[in-house]
Amino acid sequence: MHRFLRAIGFSDLNSRQDMDKILGIIMNEPDRQKKMEKNDQTYTEMAKDFGHHIGITLRGEYDKLGFFHLEHYFPYCTCNLYTTTEDIVVNRRVDTDAYTGMCDDIRMGISMIFYLQNTADYIALNSPDNTPHKAKLSLSGLSLGGTIILGVERSEQSLKRKNHETYRKSQLMKQAKNGDQDAIDSLTVDEMDLSSRVSRRSKTEDLYSLVETSFIPYGSESDNYSLLGTIINWSLITNNYTHEEVYQMLINCNDIVMTVCINKKDLLGTPMIGCRFKGVIWMQGYVDFQKII
Repeated sequence: MHRFLRAIGFSDLNSRQDMDKILGIIMNEPDRQKKMEKNDQTYTEMAKDFGHHIGITLRGEYDKLGFFHLEHYFPYCTCNLYTTTEDIVVNRRVDTDAYTGMCDDIRMGISMIFYLQNTADYIALNSPDNTPHKAKLSLSGLSLGGTIILGVERSEQSLKRKNHETYRKSQLMKQAKNGDQDAIDSLTVDEMDLSSRVSRRSKTEDLYSLVETSFIPYGSESDNYSLLGTIINWSLITNNYTHEEVYQMLINCNDIVMTVCINKKDLLGTPMIGCRFKGVIWMQGYVDFQKII
């Protein structure tokens, strides 16, 4: 069984029979279904919501006799906000009939890799892997454990200075990507200066006072990340099948907004706007391929 089912309120699934019952409900009463012909078989993607913006998607194929063959399933959490329109590259995973997307967003400073939620839309494009797509992307994450910590208080002047510095750095990174050596040198000097200031202040200040947000690859899975971000909104929702409660938080990390879901049992503390969430997430993404330019 998929271990991240717990994050959307399925923490008490104890057997394969319990999971088969849920999969049967999805196949018999899907909220959304997409079908397409693929090599004389009908590729099918079914999804059912079990709460506000949470649910399970299963994928498989119908053979010529009309029998459905399940390939895999995954829990999901969706986000209504598109956070980036950078080029997105999609590749098929080696271990299963699923796809991961990669997006280079200068706000993170790394290539974000995420599990693609709407595989059927991508397959319908009939596009080769590794082809850049100019499309809108919304991000979400599922977590199996997290902690609420205090936010960093900033004055109005400090916020203006931070926004100015963020804009300046983003412009330098754009220029550096285009091979501007002066921009590369400026970024190198900035990083050395930042490292020096952090080293000096860490002797007398708490780490999480110095580091406001962070987004770091975690473990061997390419789409798992250690996240530290500011809560800008949150809600407590209920799984309408198990009646377990799930926290749904809108997180801002380096000006990238995403929705994170976590079982109430697994979160230490109570979310509040302005506080921060710290935990490991499985990153998912929904790509609006219809908006390709």
